[in-house]
Amino acid sequence: MPTPPAPSLDRDILRLAVPALGALVAEPLFLLTDTALIGHLGEVPLAALGIASAIVQTVIGLLIFLAYATTPAVARRMGAGDRTGAIRAGIDGLWLALGLGVVVVVLGLLFARPVVGLFTGDPDVAADAVTYLTVSLAGLPAMLLVIAATGLLRGLQDTRTPLIVAVAGFAANAGLNAVFIYGFGWGIAGSAAGTVVAQWAMAAVYIVIAVRESGARLRPGLDGALSAATSGAWLFVRTASLRAAILATVAVAATFGTAELGAFQIALTLFTTLAFVLDALAIAGQSMIGHGLGAGDLERVGLVTRRLVRWGWGVGALLGAGIALVAALGLLGPVFTSSPDVAAALALTALAMGFGIPLAGYVFVLDGVLIGAGDSRYLALSGLVNVGVYAPLLALVVLFAPGGDAGLVWLWAAFGYGYIGARALTLGLRARTDRWMVAGAPA
Repeated sequence: MPTPPAPSLDRDILRLAVPALGALVAEPLFLLTDTALIGHLGEVPLAALGIASAIVQTVIGLLIFLAYATTPAVARRMGAGDRTGAIRAGIDGLWLALGLGVVVVVLGLLFARPVVGLFTGDPDVAADAVTYLTVSLAGLPAMLLVIAATGLLRGLQDTRTPLIVAVAGFAANAGLNAVFIYGFGWGIAGSAAGTVVAQWAMAAVYIVIAVRESGARLRPGLDGALSAATSGAWLFVRTASLRAAILATVAVAATFGTAELGAFQIALTLFTTLAFVLDALAIAGQSMIGHGLGAGDLERVGLVTRRLVRWGWGVGALLGAGIALVAALGLLGPVFTSSPDVAAALALTALAMGFGIPLAGYVFVLDGVLIGAGDSRYLALSGLVNVGVYAPLLALVVLFAPGGDAGLVWLWAAFGYGYIGARALTLGLRARTDRWMVAGAPA
């Protein structure tokens, strides 16, 4: 097969990454709308929403492997010319999502109240949080179906449809919430109910697509579901290690003081927002690498990997330079806080963050490459190693970092250069070998 020119690879990357970015950004934008709607109900419902939504988003974040496991499985079969097998793999992923959704609902009904109790002792806040969480549980199976179906379409190299469904679904969510909260007077329960209706509507669209693509052959395959569960289990460990590192970092930030914790939370939110752009490149990598390996075209896989790495470094450099410039000019503080102490700490922390974003770009794209290759076991084990490397760095920050704003810079250096650097090393060493380049479709 002739070697594709760089502009052709760039077009393929952008064709997948740009719509994927739109879908990634749609959800947080509409979550902000929900927060604004609830915020006008008072402090208690807003605090309750913060607790309940954090729990729900953590569950969904940990189960994002449903997309990450489905995408490479589908893409490999598509690359091998087996569209029927690709759709079959996607359908198996949908059944796995539905089964996990039922399990989550049962566990949620049993443990919603004690879990909320871990976050607050205020009975009014706890009651509202339990109400929101209990109603939201009805939509979790639908949301997991949406996640798995998104993975199916990404594997088919279709990122436009998920963008359309995401924008329409979350727009409907905002409208329904306004009606249920204020029109029907349901309060915080109305916000959860609107989200549930929107989630099931999105799931219904994807089920129709699955029926159309599969010719209504929706019977689950046990072997396929078990394979998806095995790969997903490793990816769950990978994701859990990431969450553990972030939570540990926030816990250390809390020891520096209220202003410093506020500044760090803003910086972490900015980092997460920038990560959406880098995640879009990673999603393109998952699809293209899986497709190339399925086709047995290892030369193209190598070219795509190198091109994605350049994109990661380049986009990371642009994002990092932008955030560093804005921080140096003192423009972040007025946007996010009225506290001069928080603004001062944020400026230094964001400046330190900006210099590390190119490294994060390298990490994100290689993560996507190895997910696309189905190298989930390595990602899980290396994720545990990375946390093991990061733990002593956090301990050094706790023991020796100076107080105030300087200590916060130390903390971000440990996370942005130490932890991200450990990930870059383990991912980079793996990518330099060809052990992850296993050609052909799964059996």
